[in-house]
Amino acid sequence: MTPHTFEVQVYYEDTDFSGVVYHANYLRYFERAREHVLGAAELVRMWRDEQKGFVVYKANQQFKEGAVFGDLLEIRSVARLESEYRVVFDQRAHRKSDGKLLVEAVIEMVVIDGQRRPVPIPLTPALRAMLAT
Repeated sequence: MTPHTFEVQVYYEDTDFSGVVYHANYLRYFERAREHVLGAAELVRMWRDEQKGFVVYKANQQFKEGAVFGDLLEIRSVARLESEYRVVFDQRAHRKSDGKLLVEAVIEMVVIDGQRRPVPIPLTPALRAMLAT
């Protein structure tokens, strides 16, 4: 399966006192990568027109090594449909300069409607393409 790639620049504000990326920021990086996969315009349209939105159901991160101020990261994402109601993103943050794996995450997502009830995962064109690769 070919991963979707998304680059993230590590800024000083992303780091803690020691200059290493603060652990919660990886969740932001992974979120941005998923938004890039799904398409911001499509996510906005889904909520506006259909009252449907993706939400994180479960997130698990495993840290190997910390990124530091100045690093350029490559977030690699693959998705799989676990059920009609759940899509799982396997995401990995690699340092672009040497390809080293820094953090890996498994993010489980569901889709809810305007009343916050789960609904089947809409297979948007972008998600369908990602699942097919």
